[in-house]
Amino acid sequence: MKIIATLIVVVLLAFSIDTNANENNITLEKIWKERTFIPKTIRLGRSMKDGLRYSQLEKQNTINIYDYQTGDLLETVFSSEFIPKDQKESFIISNYYFSPDENSIIIGTEEEEIYRHSTKAKHYIWNVTNKKLTLLEKNTKQQLPTFSPDGNNIAFVRDNNIYIYSIKTGKTKQITFDGEYNKIINGLADWVYEEEFSFTQGFFWSPDNQKLAYYRFDESRVKEFNMMIYGDLYPYEYRFKYPKAGEENAIVSIHIYNVNNSKTVKVDLGKNKDQYIPRIMWTNDASKLSIQRLNRHQNHFELLIADANTGKTKLAYEEKNKYYVSVTDDLFFLKDNKEFIISSEKEGYNRLYLYNMNGSLVKPLSPQNQEVEKFFGINEDSRIAFYSAYEDHPAFINLYSINIDDLKVKRLTEQNGHNNPVFSEKYKFFINFFTTMNTPPVISIHNSDGSLVKVLEDNQLLKDKMKEYDFVEKEFFSFMTSDNIELNGYIMKPSDFDPNKKYPVLLYVYGGPGSQTVTNRWDTFNGVWYQMLVKMGYIIASIDNRGTGGRGEEFKKMTYLQLGKYETIDQIEAAKYLGNIDYIDESRIGIFGWSYGGYMSSLCISLGADYFKTAIAVAPVTHWKFYDTIYTERYMRTPQENPNGYELFSPINHTAKIKGNYLLVHGSADDNVHYQNAIEMIYSLIDEDVSFDLMIYPNQNHGISGGNSRLHLYRIMTEFILNKL
Repeated sequence: MKIIATLIVVVLLAFSIDTNANENNITLEKIWKERTFIPKTIRLGRSMKDGLRYSQLEKQNTINIYDYQTGDLLETVFSSEFIPKDQKESFIISNYYFSPDENSIIIGTEEEEIYRHSTKAKHYIWNVTNKKLTLLEKNTKQQLPTFSPDGNNIAFVRDNNIYIYSIKTGKTKQITFDGEYNKIINGLADWVYEEEFSFTQGFFWSPDNQKLAYYRFDESRVKEFNMMIYGDLYPYEYRFKYPKAGEENAIVSIHIYNVNNSKTVKVDLGKNKDQYIPRIMWTNDASKLSIQRLNRHQNHFELLIADANTGKTKLAYEEKNKYYVSVTDDLFFLKDNKEFIISSEKEGYNRLYLYNMNGSLVKPLSPQNQEVEKFFGINEDSRIAFYSAYEDHPAFINLYSINIDDLKVKRLTEQNGHNNPVFSEKYKFFINFFTTMNTPPVISIHNSDGSLVKVLEDNQLLKDKMKEYDFVEKEFFSFMTSDNIELNGYIMKPSDFDPNKKYPVLLYVYGGPGSQTVTNRWDTFNGVWYQMLVKMGYIIASIDNRGTGGRGEEFKKMTYLQLGKYETIDQIEAAKYLGNIDYIDESRIGIFGWSYGGYMSSLCISLGADYFKTAIAVAPVTHWKFYDTIYTERYMRTPQENPNGYELFSPINHTAKIKGNYLLVHGSADDNVHYQNAIEMIYSLIDEDVSFDLMIYPNQNHGISGGNSRLHLYRIMTEFILNKL
């Protein structure tokens, strides 16, 4: 076969995308540029301390306080209009934090992204009473400024070191001195912890204000990854520490700084340095810090309690798993300092448990076969705990309460869909963000028993627009594979659907461990793009393969040590199932995925070459040896331990099998799934003399969203689908 490595040029066919002749046609410009179909939302701050009021950021420059009981506006505590003209600049609020007494607010502006979650910004302190604005530091930006519990001090990180600013004196004290880029990090997460353990803040005040516990990462021996950044006459290299599977991680230590005597205690984490510390948290006793420890295989979890004065630790809880232990935020210490609540999958489903501080089980809390999605906390006065869980179907998430004494469970949300509540202090109210796959967000205030107080936003304007643009509904379905496994999916059909016609199908896949695409949840962007493709005569479908979430531990973890195998088998089974339906053209089945989904679509177009005509892979992993330690080794162990697992289902080893149309897309500055993955895939495609299409986005990261790139990308993908499927 002749080699054609095409760099796609945007040449739009008039009949395909230019639908402006009809103003009710969905266009890419309306989706990505004009943002015609973006639902309205509210940007909540935290509940106020009394649990009766909540804050909300509006217009990017105003902080308002509202009443939970009525939803009414009570007061404006900050607005850029309050600032003297000489201080205003371009005052756009990126984030804000109230002091414990709520008389001061830290306000972040001019925010800069670092990685996926981390940022730095210029920060001000706003005095609510006298309406005075004070700059935290001149001529620099900080990360994660945090009030002490008494509100007298603010700790923050700058240049990998921790500082404490005194509100009373206005002076700043440096408490770590060895921070250095690509070497030592104090008070923050390194790249791999930020990405895979999902946190950025690595310092925490003790309840009595006297101590500051913090992470220290020594990444001196971690190898650097470099990316070329283009735009100037001479491109420059950006280098950062990125531990790939089987390589060295940073050495992590935990330290406790005493504010009174300026002394620092190092916590005893044991002799093994090759381990993970995914969470630390103060108990309600200011002398006790909890530390979560995982071995490198992530199948042995320990909860340690450290003496904050000596750094000595003792074991409070331990769990071993034949696969791996999932890290969550489901840990809550009760005020009496005698018990804690934690979640675990040890009985086959994620379940809540009550333990004594000495590590003995008091009792399981949530029902045995109910899969808990998230634990929100407990009202200790009423002994009522709150959590969300899957019910009836893995796509439905509802909110529940449970009395931890008599174990009576009550469902608090009425409608099946995706419920995402945010609770008030003291758990008297919650604001619920509810959607279904066919219903945009409905945001409402509820009492803790689930009863409705007020609807804050019903997105009726968007619902009307959906009717105006003739949106079709997603429908759930399920089918049995040849391995007798029931898989869940959704399907979208054209509004003028004719069962006597033959339609092409585009499958959307992600498929990674614990993930789900078949959810009863609104999809803001891709969902509208699918509506556009449906109008063009395509059927859209998605199937959750084995390895995905919501169905218990065995279903989720059965892909252990062999990522890609069963997921690909199941997506091929989905193509076979769909191809046998009378109204589907089995010769025109395509698949699209991003990240893990790009990995899957690359495997499907090769290993499933007889069933897939077309595949789009955006930012795909093409060999797991290129990805990071924490994620990859959790599911695969190291390449040294599991060489066959790494090689057997790496797309770069199967390019010779590709017979259909393959579009490979990557951002050249992707710090997550490196551009290296695309380059190695290209090498293999050329070596095997395989035709493919290619689109590289210069200086774009994993999201490919800067500037005009997202619109450009979806135009490229739409054209590819229209021409190749």
